Amino acid sequence: MRKKFLPYGLHWIDDADIKEVTNVLKSDWIVMGPKVEEFEGAICKYVGRKHGVAVNSGTSALDIAVASLGLEKGEIITTPFTFVATANSILFNNLKPVFADIRKDTYNIDPNEIKKKITKETKAIVYVDFAGHPCDIKEIREIAEECDLYLIEDAAHALGAKYNGKKVGAFADITMFSFHPVKHITTGEGGMCVTNDEELARRMRILRNQGVDIGARERFGPGASWAYDVKFLGRNYRMTDFQAALGLSQLKKLEGFIKRRQELASLYSEMLKNAPLITLPRTKSNVRHTWHLYTILLDKKVDRNKFITAMRTKNIGVNVHYLPIYSFSYYRENFAFKPKDFPVTEDISSQIVTLPMFPKMSDDDVENVGFAVKESIREQVR
Repeated sequence: MRKKFLPYGLHWIDDADIKEVTNVLKSDWIVMGPKVEEFEGAICKYVGRKHGVAVNSGTSALDIAVASLGLEKGEIITTPFTFVATANSILFNNLKPVFADIRKDTYNIDPNEIKKKITKETKAIVYVDFAGHPCDIKEIREIAEECDLYLIEDAAHALGAKYNGKKVGAFADITMFSFHPVKHITTGEGGMCVTNDEELARRMRILRNQGVDIGARERFGPGASWAYDVKFLGRNYRMTDFQAALGLSQLKKLEGFIKRRQELASLYSEMLKNAPLITLPRTKSNVRHTWHLYTILLDKKVDRNKFITAMRTKNIGVNVHYLPIYSFSYYRENFAFKPKDFPVTEDISSQIVTLPMFPKMSDDDVENVGFAVKESIREQVR
């Protein structure tokens, strides 16, 4: 058994990151200053967008993305197989979430299921690139264009992923990224929206800053005006400059982080390819998978709770991504979603387990996890 607990995800902060943060802490601007603008520009350059709006979390990014559309009522279609923030962002804006079932291969939202859920009340689609594997973006865009719907991409898992040779972030009206510690790069907490639409970007900048139309930097200095107006009902979602400095330093290492995640995924797949009673994740040929998560599906003969307990007893922090959103108390008590309407989600969510996956892991860590997976299954079925 491992002596030290291995979590499912972990950040990697080095001395260069710490130096950049320290430099900002010694400067005059530590909130919504020049480093935030620099970080926005760097992410936009990386993914190929014109405008970036940095905020204090991925959840905040989702909120302002939906809010910027200016929808007073209506429905937004999304996947039930995601973190609850995706659907919550729809509710935050007084809109109705409508769930479409997922694909059996990638666990991403199924375009054919999206089509079935479109009504005259549908205003937008929020698709999620599960685990770092891009959705069927071409098919989803065609649906959106045909039905005149907004597209928001929840790419919290997918910074650096590619679809048909282009980076995720270059396809939807708005794409959001997360910089939580378990993601590809971190700012502690943090998120960002990117877009090519100047008006949507303007709205999002106002929404992140209490609805105020002019930021503090524009009101700073002897020649600046003190006056401002409140245009929208916004919230305080501002990012700090020391977070942005950390993000800029981390961004320099992103491609290396992605390469290491891909190596770890290959090691897992090789080690577990002949293991009984599990199904390994699959990758389509037209994408670059960035492996935020490495998941396995357990055969129904294996009790998942017992498996997870066995793995954690061995000091390996397996997890579950995700329970369906409609299964949570709040959603059950306030909506009438029926699990039988989402058979693939029900099947996948009842069997899935997330194995540890982060760049700081060693090859030996993967080997330890692989042996523990096989042993924990044997303990149940022998």
